[in-house]
Amino acid sequence: MDMTVIEKYEKQCREIYPVNTGLYDEFHVKRGLRDKSGQGVVAGITNISKIVACKQIDGINMPCEGELYYRGYSINELVDGLMKDDRFGFEEVAHLLLLGELPDKSALDEFNATLSQLRKLPKNFTRDVILKAPTKDMMMSLSKSVLTLGSYDKKADDISVPNVIKQCLMLISVFPMLAVYGYHAYNHFICDDSLYIHRPDDSLSTAQNFLRMLRPDQKFSELEAKVLDLAFILHMEHGGGNNSTFTTRVVTSSGTDTYSAISAALASLKGPKHGGANIKVVQMMKHIRENVKDIEDEDEVYAYLIKILKKEVFDRKGLIYGMGHAVYSLSDPRAQVFKRFVEQLSKSKGKNKLYSFYELVERLATKAIANERAIYKGVSANVDFYSGFVYSMLGIPVELYTPMFAIARIVGWSAHRLEELINADKIIRPAYIDTVKIRPYKNIDDRK
Repeated sequence: MDMTVIEKYEKQCREIYPVNTGLYDEFHVKRGLRDKSGQGVVAGITNISKIVACKQIDGINMPCEGELYYRGYSINELVDGLMKDDRFGFEEVAHLLLLGELPDKSALDEFNATLSQLRKLPKNFTRDVILKAPTKDMMMSLSKSVLTLGSYDKKADDISVPNVIKQCLMLISVFPMLAVYGYHAYNHFICDDSLYIHRPDDSLSTAQNFLRMLRPDQKFSELEAKVLDLAFILHMEHGGGNNSTFTTRVVTSSGTDTYSAISAALASLKGPKHGGANIKVVQMMKHIRENVKDIEDEDEVYAYLIKILKKEVFDRKGLIYGMGHAVYSLSDPRAQVFKRFVEQLSKSKGKNKLYSFYELVERLATKAIANERAIYKGVSANVDFYSGFVYSMLGIPVELYTPMFAIARIVGWSAHRLEELINADKIIRPAYIDTVKIRPYKNIDDRK
C-alpha cells in the first residue's frame, strides 16, 4: 500500500468534510442533540429511569442537585436499603429495571435461578471463540463473543418479546464470563502469564463471581464484593439519551436481532467520551502525581490543573477527566453515593492519602473549570471520577475498566430494547440540514 495515496486522500477529506460551525446557530441545529445548557433534544419517552438535573423556578429551568430514579425509586434509597439489609443488589435491581418491580424473596429466587440456568456458554465456546485471536482490546473481544453467540442461537433473528427476554437474560448472565475469560486469554497468549479459567458459582452474586473468576486464588473480601456490587448498580442504567442506550434504541427500531443491537451498544460504550472515561481519569491522576512535587499543596495542584485545561500538559486535549456531565450540573448523584463507599474501601486498603488526593483534585477542578471555561451550567465530579480508583484498589486490570461498565449497563440496554420493541412502530430517523451545492455533471475527459 502506497501511504502517499492515503495521505493525499486525507488531505482531500480534510478539505471537503469540515462544516461551518456558524451554520449550527443559523439553522438552530443543536450539536450533539443538546443545547448550550446541556438539555437534550427530546427523542422519545421512557418509563425505565428518570434523571433530574434542573428544576423550574418561576418558569425558568435552574440547575439543582442531581437525582436519579430507577422505575421511580431513588438511587439513594435503593442503595441505602440494600446496605441496611446487608444484601448484594445487582440481581434485585436488574429485576426492577427489566420487570418493573422490586422482587420479594420468592420472585428474586426465581429470577436468580433463571439467570443461573442461562449462565452457560455453548460447548467449547471458551476454547474456540474467546481463547482464539486474543486481543488487548477487551471491548473488541466482548463484541466478538456477543456476535458469535448469535451464530449458536437457532432463534437469533426472532424478535418476539419472549425470545428477546430470554436472550437478554442470557447475555446479562454471561457478560462477566465473556469479559474475564477474554482478559485471561490476552494475559496468557499475549502477556505470557498463566492461564486459568474459573467457572462461576451459582450460589454467588454477580459481583462475587466476577472477583472469583478474575483472581487466581478465587478469594475476595466481603467489602470488596459489596463495593463492586454498588458500582454495578450505579452504572446499570442512565436514561434513554446516553450514547450507548440511544444506540440500542436506534438499532432496535430497525427490527434487527438482539446480538446485533447489543454489539452496537458495546461499540458506542467503547468510545473514550463514554465508557472509556474512567481509564482517562486514572491515567490523568497518575500523571498529576508524577509531575506535581507536593500533591498536598493546593496552589501547586491547582496550577497544574490550569495547565491541563490550557492543553499544555497530559494529553493536551484541555479536559479534566471525570469532571462534568452532559446532563448533571451541581452534582452527579451516582458519584455522591459512590464516594461514601470509596472512602471505606480506601481505608481498608491503606489508600487514605490517595483518596484525599482525589478529593482535593475534585474540589480544585471545579474551581479551575469555572474560572477558565465559559460554561452554561455548573460542573461537578461524575461517577467515572471515582470508579477507576475503585477498580484499581480491587486489583482489576485497566483493560477491564470499560467492560465493567458493560457488565452493568447490559441491564439498562436490555430494558430499553424491550421498551422500544413493545412501544415503537417507526424506525428512528432524525433529520440533517444539508449544505450541498448542486453541480453540473461533467464527462471524465472534461474533469480537472
